[in-house]
This record gives sequence, structure tokens and C-alpha cells, in this order.
Amino acid sequence: MAPHFFFPHTLRALEEEHEDGRLYTQNPVDTASLHPSELEEFVKGVSFDLSDKELFCIEDQDVFDRVYSLIRGYSSLSPSCKFNLVESLRSNFSVLLPNVDSLTRVSQSQDDEHPVVDRVASHRNAFKIYTFFLINIVLAEESNIVSNNNTKVTAVTRNKRLVNSWSWEPQRSRILNLIANSLEINLVLLFGSSDPDENYLSFIVKKTFSMFENAILLKDLDAKDALCRIVGACATKYHYMAQSCASIMHLIHKYDFVVTHMADAVAGTEKKYADGSLASSIIREIGRTNPKDYVKDTAGAENIGRFLVELTDRLPKLISTNIGLLVPHFGGESYKIRNALVGVLGKLVAKAFKDVEGEVSSKSVRLRTKQAMLEILLERCRDVSAYTRSRVLQVWAELCEEHAVSIGMWNEVAEVAAGRLEDKSAIVRKSALNLLITMLQHNPFGPQLRIASFEATLEQYKKKLNELEPDVPSESVADGLPSDNDNCNENGEIHNIDTQVLEQQESLTDSCLTHVEERIAQKGSPVPDVGNLEQTRALVASLEAGLRFSKCVSATMPTLVQLMASSSASDVENTILLLMRCKQFQIDGSEACLRKMLPLVFSQDKSIYEAVENAFVTIYIRKNPVETAKNLLSLAIDSNIGDLAALEFIIAALVSKGDISTSMTSALWDFFCFNVNGTTAEQSCGALSVLCMAAKSSTGVLSSHLQDIIDIGFGRWAKVEPLLARTACIAIQRLSEDDQKKLLLINGSRVFGILESLVSGFWLPENIWYAAADEAIAAIYTIHPIPETLAADLVKKSLSYVFDCSGGDELQHEIGSSSASILTTVQVAKLSRYLFIVSHVAMNQLVYIESCARKIQKQKVAKEKADIDSHNTNSKGAIPPDSLKDNSINAELGLASSEEAILDNLSDKAEKEIISGGSSEKNLIGHSASFLSKLCRNFSLMQKYPELQASGMLALCRFMIIDANFCDANLQLLFTVVESSTSEIVRSNCTIALGDLAVRFPNLLEPWTENMYARLRDPSLSVRKNAVLVLSHLILNDMMKVKGYINEMAIRVEDEDERISSLAKLFFHELSKKGNNPIYNLLPDILGKLSKQNLIRESFCNVMQFLIGSIKKDKQMESLVEKLCNRFSGVTDITQWEYISYCLSQLAFTEKGMKKLIESFKIYEHALLEDSVMDHFRNIINKGKKFAKPELKLCIEEFEDKLNKFHMEKKEQEATARNAQIHQQKVGGMEGFAVAGNIGEDSAGSDPADDEPEGEVFNPSTEGMTLHVNGSSNSEFMESDEYSNASSELIESEPAETEVQSAKVNIRGASKSKAKRNGTKYQKNNVSASAKRSSKSPKE
Repeated sequence: MAPHFFFPHTLRALEEEHEDGRLYTQNPVDTASLHPSELEEFVKGVSFDLSDKELFCIEDQDVFDRVYSLIRGYSSLSPSCKFNLVESLRSNFSVLLPNVDSLTRVSQSQDDEHPVVDRVASHRNAFKIYTFFLINIVLAEESNIVSNNNTKVTAVTRNKRLVNSWSWEPQRSRILNLIANSLEINLVLLFGSSDPDENYLSFIVKKTFSMFENAILLKDLDAKDALCRIVGACATKYHYMAQSCASIMHLIHKYDFVVTHMADAVAGTEKKYADGSLASSIIREIGRTNPKDYVKDTAGAENIGRFLVELTDRLPKLISTNIGLLVPHFGGESYKIRNALVGVLGKLVAKAFKDVEGEVSSKSVRLRTKQAMLEILLERCRDVSAYTRSRVLQVWAELCEEHAVSIGMWNEVAEVAAGRLEDKSAIVRKSALNLLITMLQHNPFGPQLRIASFEATLEQYKKKLNELEPDVPSESVADGLPSDNDNCNENGEIHNIDTQVLEQQESLTDSCLTHVEERIAQKGSPVPDVGNLEQTRALVASLEAGLRFSKCVSATMPTLVQLMASSSASDVENTILLLMRCKQFQIDGSEACLRKMLPLVFSQDKSIYEAVENAFVTIYIRKNPVETAKNLLSLAIDSNIGDLAALEFIIAALVSKGDISTSMTSALWDFFCFNVNGTTAEQSCGALSVLCMAAKSSTGVLSSHLQDIIDIGFGRWAKVEPLLARTACIAIQRLSEDDQKKLLLINGSRVFGILESLVSGFWLPENIWYAAADEAIAAIYTIHPIPETLAADLVKKSLSYVFDCSGGDELQHEIGSSSASILTTVQVAKLSRYLFIVSHVAMNQLVYIESCARKIQKQKVAKEKADIDSHNTNSKGAIPPDSLKDNSINAELGLASSEEAILDNLSDKAEKEIISGGSSEKNLIGHSASFLSKLCRNFSLMQKYPELQASGMLALCRFMIIDANFCDANLQLLFTVVESSTSEIVRSNCTIALGDLAVRFPNLLEPWTENMYARLRDPSLSVRKNAVLVLSHLILNDMMKVKGYINEMAIRVEDEDERISSLAKLFFHELSKKGNNPIYNLLPDILGKLSKQNLIRESFCNVMQFLIGSIKKDKQMESLVEKLCNRFSGVTDITQWEYISYCLSQLAFTEKGMKKLIESFKIYEHALLEDSVMDHFRNIINKGKKFAKPELKLCIEEFEDKLNKFHMEKKEQEATARNAQIHQQKVGGMEGFAVAGNIGEDSAGSDPADDEPEGEVFNPSTEGMTLHVNGSSNSEFMESDEYSNASSELIESEPAETEVQSAKVNIRGASKSKAKRNGTKYQKNNVSASAKRSSKSPKE
């Protein structure tokens, strides 16, 4: 009989001899020294012996030694040798396994036990040896693969490997499956008990788990399944539980790729053996782990969390019975574990409670458990970690998709999601938006969620319900809405009837709620009968829940509008998706909110623009061209100016892409031409407006209907819809050059006559005329060959309307002399129109001059390019030397640049002639300008006619924009009006004009910068809003430098108007993106100026917190620490100390920043006396401890002790100084009383207060004391003592918290030595006198 085989720790340990006589290698062969041919013969001999002899020959010493030698030198074997060796061992082992089962039959048939025992021992030995050698072969081969993958693969080694490679993967899976099979057979007789010996199991488990560390091996599904079977058999069948559990936990903590495989192994074990002890043990181990350990090991916490979620997905029922072990970890600090537990609860709710079989009691327990889990999920929506809050909302979305949320819980989830839309974290807001999208998509209430529809249907079914139960008092049926928590009574038992009601309601909701609404919506439709009383009650409850859900989603619309202005792109994109879903389900207010997304097409973020464009196409662009046309013209009719600009931009983009087809434009023309029945003038105007937008991208859109534009746009329909004429003017401006020429040829004189009558006529309403005249003048300058002639006629004609009717000279004299009694309301309107026309003509003339200059420049460039091309064509690429010579001579003489200079001079001269004229004589508009200047200076007239002031100042601003001299002469007038005018409109217009002036004449406006910033303090909301917009535009486009008045803009962050506040925040957000973040440099100056203004403390804190939040770079934060600390020096104001320390507490401290703060202690130590300052420094310290490393944390703690100690010392010094001052006042009082006693006869009638020094306040309560002492009959010394005691009594009313009783003095807050000295001094008083005085003095 061969010696017993024991598994060694390592392969080479088999060469060591042991005293117990175990099998070991006695004569190993050095295979590395053998020649390849010899080695091959050696392997063949071993293979022959293994196949020819009995299976137990492996325990023969000779065969054992030779097999060991080959496995020890396995890496040096050739592929054929490896194959022969592996195949021999594997085939023998596979034949051995059935023989183990036959041992039971052999032992029963033979009476002699000794042969059976020997046979069992031989089988056991062979079983172990084959297992040992095969596992070592797998480990050796895998280590070779890993080492080869780690080394650099060159072309030579790659080719070599291809030649010598052999198919190892199939062999590996066969070997591992064979070992797994060996563990699944009956090993009781082989090992003498139900469990194999410890040595065998520990070897198997150790090597198996080491293979799990190999990610490449785990990609082989057969090999992985075999490893999972081995783990399951060892842990469950052979009760090797504790060690297996520890190994699994170690692997999960260490390797992230092993998580899913471990979950597969544990789940496979439970299914194969119907035993969940391994899973339960692992869960207990996780539950027993200290939550603080997961904070330190973040990677391990994440892996553990993933494992729990994967395991729950595979074994939901088993996890549900052990969930109590994991719930305490919700109180841990690791958000990753909490995230995982939230995912676990979600999986359990979705999967663990699906079965409806079982008794009522077990069903009750399941419902109660499910409800508890749902309540935990609701509670976790308020978790401190944004990651956990986001994960909870994601889980709720998954549950909604799985239809695992009951109607009773539906609205609670919706309200939580609506509340999370205002979360401070972007990832939480994103999850909340996605949750609401999912809830709408999977809502159980129907495809239409209009509030009015629900209310009408609900009202009718409530009447139906009242008819079915006439005796029951009416109460809200929503109280009876079945929900999971309504199913429990006080003892925690579940009523079966509630469960039935819930099932009935869910079936009702899914089947007939939608059809009920559709039938109710039809006029005159009777209320459909849904069944008995319980079914009707359930339906009413469902309708109430649906109404509540619809109202909840509708109430989020204001928040969604705010989110569309968010700086986070994900907020904007998901908000748009939610609004699209809301419109699909007809949520009230969703369409109005969707229109507010249009301005987002101007966003610089490409993803936001694409989201808006996709939403626009999805909502408004239909396959039916008529529907599309109707949608677009409705948008144009209902949009404001800002939305129209956005609509124009997006329609032009869609036309260029081809998303708006020719059939859609044809449908728009049908609406404009009234070819569609029921078309109104307003719709016709809207259709033409959309066509004008499309023409911006494709000018050919308008060419087919030129006559229709003139006939309809300026015809009788223009009197019905006045805006139609204005839109027709815009259409004329959008015509292509060819279409303009065509129009002039056919209808030129008619068109100009119409435009002239529109400007100078009175057939349009006053409020429409200004907009129409604006576009009409622009149209004249666009298509007229000599527009200034027609424009001059317009100005003269308008002027004649004003002055010819009542004597122009007289009226001008009246205006100039500040008495305009001759003006009437009609003349004011005409004068306003005249000022508008003349100023607008002047502005268009300026634009026309600039366009002519550009046109000449383009022609010049085109001519030069054509000359070069023609020369190249004529000379086949060679430019004639004469032209080269001419060009070089022109370049040397500067003739080319002189031509440009001549063009610039002509352009400048033409611009100046608009107002000033080329000589001392003024032209038409120049005369108007001088008249306008006098008119605007007539403040009494302007106050009498506010409309005239609005027109006059608008015209004045236009003239100032055109001419620099006129601007310089009237700047002071403009700022006087913008500051003193009572009209909000005038101030707003002037504020906007200041922005244009700053762009055109920056040097003239530069001295007035402070006055421009002053507009931010205007009492009017519109003026402040325009000031913010103007200054934002100037600063962000580098047209104005950020000067020392930026604090005015910072104050607007806390403006009472939310829109102004948002605009100011947007300005600073955009400013922070420029260069190296200018806010970093501006912050100390803003802090200094804001702290000196009378700002509410809360407003100051909000402004500074927002500004500091825009600084992201660590270096800037560190530098700010130093800058802010330096501001403490030289500051004595306590309020400024508090503000500076608050700003310090808002900084994100790095390690360097904290060190700078500690080093700057001497600078701010004097401010640490104040409690509020200390509180801010304590906040800094608490923040610093969170991120600090151990060394820095020690420094921070020392710094904290130093701060507290210094603060206490300062407080004691202050108290001591205060008490010393009080004592000095007492001593002064004693001396005064003594002097009064000595000269009492001379000054008996005098007031003791007369001897008090000037500037000190004498306490009136001492007067009674003085009279009392003066009236006593004691000696002079006694009087002195009583004055001293009287003085001590008075100290009780001082704020130093000093109590004096009889001759004893207790001073709280002062030093002990001081108190001792004072006490000694006062103890010299006469006791009897003290007693006498205390008997007469009132007690406190």
C-alpha cells in the first residue's frame, strides 16, 4: 500500500520528506537538462504508463516522481508534450470518478474489509494526486499566459507563439469541469465522512479563488461556470462556509471585475442545492461590517454595493428575508453603500413580491414588508448625499417602468420628484426630471391629463356614487384610495378587503379609466356604468388620484421655466424633454412653457441648441403641410419680440436644412392669400411673417407672390389687421436683388406711393403707425435707387403737417421761449410723428452710407480679383511684367492705401453732412436737430406732454448716435433727463441709447461711466433691467472696461425683481468665463464697497456667496485667502470684520490655503474678539478638517486651540478693561463726594451734579443716595464710607455684571487679583454703617 498523499502548500514542497510517512518525491528528474527529443520520449513513457497501467499507478513512486518532474518543468515543455501529459492525467481522472461510485457496491458484495479499505485508500490517493497535478497544470498555464501578455509582443515573438501555440482554452474548461464534477459525486466512502478532509478542501478552495483573480480566465464562460460550481460545492455541500465566505469578501473588496461572477456563483449555489446559507452568510458578514470601514475603503464599498444589487437581482426572495441585516447601513457615512441599498430595495420591490399565491397571513406580511421598503425609499429622497438622492429617484423611475408603484403611492412619488426639481445638485435635478418623464409615460390614468377633463369626469362619477350610497355622508373619496400603508390596522394586520379593493382599482384603472374619460368628453353622453358600488368607489378614487397627479405636474411649470435658464446643459435638455412629454399628455400650461424655450436657440452650447431644434421639429413640424403652416403662423401671432427673433432664427435654420419643405411654404401662401376657408386677417399676417422668416435663409421663397404681397399687404385687409402693412414692408426688404428690380419695373411708382402714404398718412392707428413707419422707411432705403430724395420729401411733408397749419415761426418761437400755449394735443401727436420720421430717416441715411461704402469696397476687391484671373487666363499663369511693375510702383507710392483713405474720407464726410453739413449752413436734418435740442431742453413743456418727451428724447438719441459733435454738445442734457425725468419710458429709452453711444463714441462716454452705473439704482424695474442688459453687453463684449463701480451690478444679484436678479447672475457667470476670471481680481474691491453700504446682512452674504462660488481655480482661492486676510489690517469697524470673515468662510480651502490662513494669524488676531468672527473661523476649521490629511489635520487642531485660547483671552481683557473703567468712575465719585462733604457748609444748596466733569452722564438714581447720605448724622469719615457703599450699590445697574452685597464685591469676568484688591479695599468700611445702610436701601 502506497503512503498517503497530503496536499502541500507549494508544488516544490513535495520534495520535502516528512516524519508521518506521507508520499513525496524521492527521485525528481531535471527536465530542463534533457534534450528535446529525450524530453519527448520521457513524456511519451509517462503517458504510456498512465494509460497502460491501472488508474492507481499514479501513486507508484516511480510514476509519481516522473509526473511531478514534468509538472515542475511544465513551462519548458513543447505543446505536443503538454497535450500528451494533460490528456493522460485528465482521461485517467475522468475514468476514476465513476469507480468511486462503484466502491459502494464492491464494499457491499465483499465480506472481507481489508481489500476494500486498501482499495478505498488507493482511490483516495489517486483522487487527490490527479486533482493536485491537474490544478497545478491550470495554474502554470495561466501564469504563462499572464506573463506573455505583460511582456512586449514583437513581430518575432508573435510568429514564434503562433507556431508553438496549442489550444489551451478547451483543455482548461475540461479540467475545471472535471474537478467540479469530482466534487459533486458521492465522496462519503472515499473520505470516510460526509465532508472531505480539511487539507483537500482548503487546497481546492484556495486555488479556485486564486483563479477568480484572473480576469482573462473569467471571460471563458465554461471555465467560469466550473469555478462557480466548485465554490458552491465546497461551501454548501461540504460545509466549508466560513473560509469560502471570507475569500469571497476579500475578492469583492479587491477586484471590481469579479463582482458579477461572485454573484453568479452565490446565486448558482442557491439554485443547485436549494440552500441559501452561503448568500445569507455573506449578507451577515456585510451587515456586521462597521459602516466607518466603508468610508475609508471607497473602492471596496462600491464593489460591495454592486455585489448586493447583482445578488438581489438573482435572489430577490432570499435577500428580502435578510434585508434587516443591511438596513442599519443607511445610517453609515458611505454614500456608495447607501446607493447600493437603495438599488437593493428597488429590486426587491420590483421582484420579490410578484407572486400572489399563499395564505392571507403570508400575503399580509409581504405587503407590509413592501410598504416598509417603499417608505424607506421615500425617506432616502432627502438623503444628505446628492448621489444617493439621485440614485433613489432613478430607482423610483425603474419601479414606475416595472409598474411596481401603486396608485396610492403614485402621487407621493410625483410630489417628491417635483420638490427635487429645486435641488441644489444638477444630478438630482436630472434624475427628478427623468422620473417625471417616466411617470408621465407610464401613468395609470390615461393619455390625456387635462385638469378640466378630470374634474368633469370626477364630478359626474361622484354623483353616480352618491346615488348608489344615498345614506352615507359625503366625504372625500380620496381618503379611501387604496395604498399599501392604508392596508394595515393598528396591530399591523392587513385587511383582505383592502387588498381586494386595490386589485379592483388597478384593474379598473388599466382597463376602463381612459374609455370612461373619452365617453364623458362627448356631449350628452350618459355616465357609463362601471359595475357595483365598490368598483364605482375605486374608479372615483382613481379619478381623484389622476386629478391630483395632473395638478402636481402642472404646478411644476414655473420651476421648469427657471430650469430652462439653468447654466447646466443637462437641466435644459431634460426640461425640454419633460415639457414635450407634458404637451403630449396635455398637461395644463405645458404649451406656454414650451414657447419659452425658443430663445434658447441662441445658446452657445451646441447640445442645448440641438435639443431645442429637435423639440421644435417634433412639436410643430407635421407631415401634413397645412397643420405645419397652422402651427407656425399661430406661433408667430402669439409670440413677443424676443420669441419672434428666436422663431426667425430657427425657421431659417430649418429651411436651409430642408425640414421645412416647399409644400409647407405653399400652405403658408394659401393662408396669406385667403385660399383656406375661415382664414382671418390675423392668420394671413402671421403666415406672411413666417414666410419673411423663411426668406432670410432662402430669398426665393417670396419671388412667386410679389403681386400678392402688394395687393393684400397694403390693401383693404391692412385696415382690418394694421400689422399686415408692417409685415409687407418687411417682406419687401427680404426680396432678392432680382426680385427688387422686377418689382420696381412692374409696380415701382405704386409701391413708393403706398409706402409714402403709409408714412405720411393717418389711416393707421397711433400704436401701430410707429412700427409700420419704421419698416416702411427701411423698405424705401432698401429698394429705391436714390432713397434720400424720397426720404427728404417725407420729412418735408411731415414738417408741413406740423407747422403750416398754425404758423411755424410762431410755434418755434413759443417752444424756444418755454411757453407753448399754442400747442394742442393734435399738434403734439403730429410733432411726435415728425420727430420720429426725421430721426429715423437720419439713422437710415447713416446705414445707407455705410452700405454704399461696403458695396464700393466689394466691387473694388472683385475687380482686382477679376483682373488677376484674366491675366492668369491670357498668359497661362504668367502675369505680364508691366502689370507687376505698375502694382509695385503703386505699392511704393502708397496709391492703393490712398484710395481706401479717400473712400473713408468720403464716407466720414457723408456721415457728418447728415446733421452738421459741410459748411456753416445747415441742411434739412441739421435744422431739425437744433430745433430738437431746444425742444428737449424745455423741461416744463416736456413734463406737460410725456408722449412728446418720449419721442423727442428718442430722436435726440438717434441724432447723437449719428454725429459726434452733436453727441458731445447734448450729453449733459441726456444724463440730466435720464436721471430726473418722471417718465419711466423715457429713462428706459435713454438707458438703452447710452449703450449704443458707448459703442459708437467710447471716448465721449468714458467720463460718464459712473452715471451709467447709477442707472442700476433707478427705482423703476424696467430701467434697472435695461441698465443690467446694456452694461452686460458692453462689458462682456469688451466695449467697456470693468471699473470700480461693478459693486452696483453685484447688488443687483439681490434685486427685488427675480428677472433682474437672474440677469445679474448670468452676467457674472459669463464674466467668470472670460480670460483668467476677472471676478477674482474684482472681489476684494466689491467686498470693500459693499461692506460700506447699508445692505441687509442677508443680502450681502448672498451676493458674496454667489460671487465666490464663481471662482473655481485652487490658486485663485489660495491667493484670495491672503488678500482677504490683509484687509483686516487697518480696519476697525466690527461689521467689516464680520463681512471679511464671512467671505473667508465661503472659500474652498485647499491645503495651501489653510496654511496661508494659519500663517496670517497676526493680521487678523485683533478681530477675534467678536463672537460672530469666531463663528466664521470655526466654520473654516470644520471645513478644513474634512479634506485634511493627518499632518494638516493636526495643524488645524492646533490652530483651533490657538484661536479659542486667544478669543477667551481677548474676552477676559475686555471684561477687565470694562471693570477697570467702572472702578475708576467709582473712585472719581468717591472723591467728589468727599470734597462735597468738606465744603458742605459753603455749598449746602448746590447740586452734586455740578461738580461732574463735562461730557459724563450722571445717573439720576444717585441723587436719592446723595440726599440720604447728606442727611445722616454720622461723622465725615462715616459719610465717606457710606458714599463708598452707595457707589457700590450703584454698580449693580452697570452692564459689567458686577454684584455688590454689603461689604463684599463679586466681579464676574474680571481677573481674580483685581477682584481681590477691590474686595480688600471695600472691607475697610464700618460694619455697623453697612448694616444701617442696607436696612434703608431697597433689595434687588
